[in-house]
Amino acid sequence: MIFKDKSDEVDNVAEELGELDEALTNFRLSIHAWSEAAFSRERTAIAPVAPRKIWRMAVGWALGCVLVAGGASAGLWQQQQREMRNAAARVAQQQRLHEQLAAQQRSLQARQEDEDLLAKVDSDVSREVPAAMEPLAQLMVEDETP
Repeated sequence: MIFKDKSDEVDNVAEELGELDEALTNFRLSIHAWSEAAFSRERTAIAPVAPRKIWRMAVGWALGCVLVAGGASAGLWQQQQREMRNAAARVAQQQRLHEQLAAQQRSLQARQEDEDLLAKVDSDVSREVPAAMEPLAQLMVEDETP
């Protein structure tokens, strides 16, 4: 009995293997048929990038580069203008200081001249006898001596 059960099992396994082999063969044939149909059907060619789009992309990059270069040069130009204004302000300030010093020196010189003139006028006024009468005044001083 055991042997008979085993032989029935072997026949069943062989039968199942045949069915499996037939199923795999049918699957392989259907895949080949599908591939052949997909390969032989008509397709439209798709260009990766249209020529107009290439030019648009090139023009876009060129304009982008121009914008970046323009922004950088505008920043440098503004910096240069700011430095020029600062330099001009420093020069103007130095000129003002120089003019103030020159004005102070002129003022001091004018004061000194005024002081000298006042001192001369004071000495001229404080004399007892005017210069034109001085010889006569000397004669009088000589007469008073005994």
